[in-house]
Amino acid sequence: MSNKMKAALKNPDGTFEVQEVDRVEIPAPDWVLARIKVSGICGTDLRHWKKHEPDLECKIMGHELAAEVVEVGPAVKNVKPGDRVVVETLLGDGDCDWCRIQQYNLCPNLYKVRMETISRAFAEYLIGPATKFHLLPDHVSDEEATLLDTFSVSLHAQQLSGLHINDKVAVIGGGPIGLAQLQLAKASGADVILFDIVPSALQLAKELGADEVVNTENEDGLERLKAFTNGRGADITFECAGGPSMPTTLPQAVSFTRIGGKVIVVGGFEAGNTSIEMDWQQLQKSGITIIPSASYGFWDIYPEMAVCLDLLAKGKINAKKMITHSFSLDQINEAFETAQNKKETGAVFVALTV
Repeated sequence: MSNKMKAALKNPDGTFEVQEVDRVEIPAPDWVLARIKVSGICGTDLRHWKKHEPDLECKIMGHELAAEVVEVGPAVKNVKPGDRVVVETLLGDGDCDWCRIQQYNLCPNLYKVRMETISRAFAEYLIGPATKFHLLPDHVSDEEATLLDTFSVSLHAQQLSGLHINDKVAVIGGGPIGLAQLQLAKASGADVILFDIVPSALQLAKELGADEVVNTENEDGLERLKAFTNGRGADITFECAGGPSMPTTLPQAVSFTRIGGKVIVVGGFEAGNTSIEMDWQQLQKSGITIIPSASYGFWDIYPEMAVCLDLLAKGKINAKKMITHSFSLDQINEAFETAQNKKETGAVFVALTV
C-alpha cells in the first residue's frame, strides 16, 4: 500500500484542489484505517464553499461517507479488513462530561478533534476509532449508506421534538435534511407538510410521502399551513433550511407553529452573530418552545446512526431516491457547483466516488 493518498484540499478562495498527500495511519490499537468509497456534499459543506476561511485552508473536509476497512489495530473486534462500513464522523475529546455520557455531539472540542481525524471524507483514506464503524448489510449500497449521517441528524432532531403519532408537522427546507426529516416523521405516524422554493425538491418530497408540499415563492405558506392544521398551526415545525436563509425561515417556523407547539432548529447557522427579527412578545405569549438540535450521538442506549442504518436496511426510509448526482473526487468543484445551484440542476444529494 502506498504511503500517499489522494485528497481534496481547500484553497484560499474556498474551492478545492486535488493533490497527493501523506496517507493517514492508525494511531492506536483500537483504531481503523478504511478506504473511502463514496462521500457526500451536505448543506454544512456548502456553507464553506467559495469562502475565504484561513483556518480551513489546505485542510481536508467532508463528513458523510461509506468505506471499506483496510487495516485494523490489534484491539479491534467489531470489523475486519474487507468489511463494508458506514462511518460516524463525530468524535469528541473523550474527557468532558458530555463525552462521558455519550453526548459527544455537544463536546466543546468536537470540531477541533473530528476535523483532525475522522471528519475528512474528501480523501482516499480515513482513520477513526473502531466504535465509529458500522457494518453494512449486502443489500445497502455505499451510495445509500453515505446518506446515513443526514438521517442521523434528522433523527436526533425528531427525538428532541417528542413527536407523537398523528402530530401535524411542518418541515421548512427540502434539501437532504428536510427530506430525511419528512421520512422519519411519516414513519412515526405524523402528517407532514413541506415548504421549499425549488420545484424539483417539492416533487421529490411528494414522492417520498409528504401529505402536502408548498412553494413559498408563489404560494402563501401560512395560509396553506393553517388549512393543513385546521387553523391551529403545526404541533412541531422543523427548520431544515438554515444558513443565510435563517433570518427568514426561523421567524417563518415560529409563525407556522401552534400555541404551545415546538420549533426544532435543525438547519445550521452561519458562523458569528446572526440578527433575526422576531415578534418575541407573541412567541412568549404563545408558549412556543424553540429547541436547537446539533448533530447526533446516542439516544438512551442506542447510537442514532445505528438506528438509521437499521431503518434503511428494513426499507423504512428511502435514501436511494435522494441521490440525484454523482461525480468523481477529481470533479469536486463541479460537484459543489451542481449542489449549490440546485434550482437549476435539481440537485438534492450529490455523491463523490473516490
